[in-house]
Amino acid sequence: MTARQPDNVTDDNPNRAPEPSRIDPRLLEVLVCPLSKTTLEYDRERQELVSRVARLAYPIRDGIPIMLPDEARVLDG
Repeated sequence: MTARQPDNVTDDNPNRAPEPSRIDPRLLEVLVCPLSKTTLEYDRERQELVSRVARLAYPIRDGIPIMLPDEARVLDG
């Protein structure tokens, strides 16, 4: 019997991109932008929560949304 690797552990293949972390959909239902108080869009590829109204993208690190405006990326255009 072999042990199963946890989902957040990658194998030794350097050519394989790491699997993006998943965020609980229930969390997305209750989180809002701390500045605009509007709903957020989940960008799975970039691992960000996007506020179109505030024009900010909040990072998700290790599955945890960082809802600090100082940590957010300003959206272009």
